[in-house]
Amino acid sequence: MKKTIIIIFFLNVLTLNSFAAELKDCSVYKKFNPKFYACKTANAIKSTADYQKKEWSKEKDKLIKKD
Repeated sequence: MKKTIIIIFFLNVLTLNSFAAELKDCSVYKKFNPKFYACKTANAIKSTADYQKKEWSKEKDKLIKKD
C-alpha cells in the first residue's frame, strides 16, 4: 500500500511541471496549496482539449473533402 501511494505521488510530482509553461503560471502558489493543484489540473484539461481539437480537426477536414 505504501509503495502504491509513493509511486502515485512521484508520478504526480514529475508530471506537474510539464504543463506549467504552456498555459498558466502556477508557480505563484506553494506546492502543497490546493490552489496549486487546481491550477495544474486546469492546465492539463486545457492542453488535452486543445490537443484533441487540433488532431481531430485534421481528420474532420479529410472527411469533409471526401464528400
